[in-house]
Amino acid sequence: MTFLKSIFNFYINASIHVALAVYAFVRITELYFDLPYNENLDYFIFYATITGYNFIKYAGVAKFYHMSLTKSMRLIQIFSFISFCLLIYYGTKLPLQTLYYFAPFGLITLLYIVPFLGGFQKNLRKVSYLKIFVVAGVWAGVTSIIPLLAVEHEIDANLIVLFFQRLLFVLVLILPFEIRDVELDFEHIKTLPQKIGIEQTKKLGFVLLLFSLTLEFLITNILTNKNIFLVICFVLLFFLMRSKEKQSKFYSSFWVESLPIFWWILLLGFHN
Repeated sequence: MTFLKSIFNFYINASIHVALAVYAFVRITELYFDLPYNENLDYFIFYATITGYNFIKYAGVAKFYHMSLTKSMRLIQIFSFISFCLLIYYGTKLPLQTLYYFAPFGLITLLYIVPFLGGFQKNLRKVSYLKIFVVAGVWAGVTSIIPLLAVEHEIDANLIVLFFQRLLFVLVLILPFEIRDVELDFEHIKTLPQKIGIEQTKKLGFVLLLFSLTLEFLITNILTNKNIFLVICFVLLFFLMRSKEKQSKFYSSFWVESLPIFWWILLLGFHN
């Protein structure tokens, strides 16, 4: 049991679960638009997510405590390096034009980490109210726009609507994390729960989810897709309304983040 618990903790802490959620979003886009499975692109995004998230989470820790890192932290470092190598491997298999599409999102991610404001003391993560929109924007762009542009899909109304729907959905998906961290985030960051309170944040999430659900009817004419998304929205709303500061350890980091994976699996079942 202890061994299985260690494996599960590593799965969460090494950002494999969040990378699988991002991967699921990409596969959902492929299913919605009947795109061919693009192994190189999909795995590039998967390993880029692991590399990016682990760098954001652990770069500072490794910098200051590199001589006393725990065994699990060293394993995550090794795993992150392997993921980075796989990221490079799959990147070499992608057309140069496709890699160009990642440039703005890569730059935003870099500025999320690297201080460049306020005399090089502040990054995008520390700008008031901005953190949640940066994360949601990168997730939405990488998982909705890039898979379509990679197959030379023109930038049309469908693509724009898909991006905004994905953006709204991811914003709501992040809110349980924001509620969990309301006491941990620095006050100057001013997250939504800090500014408007937890109950108002939940109400805002409900409104955003309604908008996301409305946009679904503009994206697809397939009734099954709409019904599945309705179920997913209902489950996400359930998780949001039950969110609180003192959550169980894996409430947000596993259960909430599992929703894109669950959505993808349901779509796979019905499409097959």
